Parts: sequence; structure tokens; C-alpha cells
Amino acid sequence: MNTNFIVDDYCLIWCLLFGPSVSEKIYELKKKIWVTYKNEYNQIFNDKQQFLKDYKNFIPNNDMVYNILLEDEGYEKLKKETEKYRLEIMTLWDKNQKLTAALYDHIIKLEVPKHNFFVVYKELNVIEHPTNNSLIIGKKINEKDNLDILVKINQIIIDDVVKKYKDDCNDFKKAILEFAVLNEYKTKLENKNYYSYGETSLKKLKNWLYPYWLMYLGIPKEEFSKRMQEDGYYFDKDKYAYEKELKKMNIEEFIDFCIRNKKYIVREGKEKRIEVL
Repeated sequence: MNTNFIVDDYCLIWCLLFGPSVSEKIYELKKKIWVTYKNEYNQIFNDKQQFLKDYKNFIPNNDMVYNILLEDEGYEKLKKETEKYRLEIMTLWDKNQKLTAALYDHIIKLEVPKHNFFVVYKELNVIEHPTNNSLIIGKKINEKDNLDILVKINQIIIDDVVKKYKDDCNDFKKAILEFAVLNEYKTKLENKNYYSYGETSLKKLKNWLYPYWLMYLGIPKEEFSKRMQEDGYYFDKDKYAYEKELKKMNIEEFIDFCIRNKKYIVREGKEKRIEVL
């Protein structure tokens, strides 16, 4: 997935104005603008979609509020800190680009548009995907687990890229995307097994899905025992027919396959030839 890391004044100011107050000084400044220029403050609320769509050519209808922050000495310092944070995020992303590319090319296997990553002040504590090709990132990097932010970024993007499912089938999507990003991708990123991680409510479903997940990854049947030992999932491999077609699917096709065959998949211990096509 191609990416572009950007610190944009309009995006940063908008997030400071409409996000949580990151300091007492910013809080007081927002309050002063609200009291003095309430109409102008309200008018720029809808700017977000416009500058995300075409940030290079964006011109606000009313730039009064933006200019107040641009001329504030505290904003210049905050922007410099954001530029430094951008370099930290970009370095992490670039250093792990091969593994991230493998996630999209060999596991997700769906077309993902080039993304603009709008980097904002990290104290805003935000990672959101407001449009199909834009992400807003402003979240502290965990010193003990600095790669966790890459996992969060890709979880959000992939959750939006993969189609929506009805409520009664959404757990299949959630469980399989946990396998893809939180488990498989993070395991590769950190060279440490993370297959025990995930939502407790999905654990039982993931136990049932796991044999098919290995087939989707293209793991040969003779390696199942080794993978089970590493991942902490156990099943009787002799009771499962090996579905060779699964590794040719993309992630949506695999989710559809699991939903279509859920009456067989969720019966633990049953040997049943299931419908691939």
C-alpha cells in the first residue's frame, strides 16, 4: 500500500479545535475563539471532508479562525512537535514496509488505494479513517510496544476496506481480521507469537475457524502440528479435509466461505466436506 505522510495546517488546526484540548493554553484559546467568533467556529466544522479530499488545493470559505491559531506562538511549537512525531511514525512504517506489504499482498489480497496519512499532534489520541484514502493519526507511540501503532493503523484501514456484514455474520469478519492483523501480522512484526491475543468473546469462534485459517494461509497439512504448538490452537487434523482452494481466495472470499459453511465450521469435532465454491 502506497502512503504519503503529511502535516497539514488546516487538518492539524481543525483537530485541535474539534478534538480534545491538549493543554490548558489550547483550551483557553478555543474558549476565547468560541465566545468571540462562534459563527465562524461553527462554519469550519464541515471543512474536514474538503481538505482531506484535496488538501493541496483546499481554501477555506472563512479563514479567520485558522489564522488566529496560525499566528499564535504556541501553535508553532506544537507543529514542530508534530513534525518530529511524523518522522517517528514514518520511520517505523518504512522500517517494516516489507511485512506490511506482505499483509496486504498475501493475506488481505484486496486492492487498497494510496493513502494520505495526516499526522496530527500525538496528544490528541486519535487514529481514524474518515475517507477511503485518508487516515488521521495522532496517538502516542508506546515505548514498550512501539510497533503496536502499526497494528492499530492497519486494523482500521483493513476493517474499512473489507466489506460490511450483517450483525449475525459480523463476528466472522472480526475473528478473521484478528487472525490477519493482530495475530499473523503482529507475530511477523515482532518475531514473537501473538496468536493468544484478541477479544475474549471471539475465542471460541476462532478455535473453530483456525484449521481453515491455516489452509487460507497455504500452510501444508504436514505443518499443522508445528503451527498448533506455536499458536496455542489445537484440533484433530485428521478430521479435516484439506481445502486447497482457500489459499487462492482473498480475505472477503474467505470470510464469505466461512459464513456460508458456518453450520459445519462451528460444530467442533465433526468431519464434514464443506462447500468451497
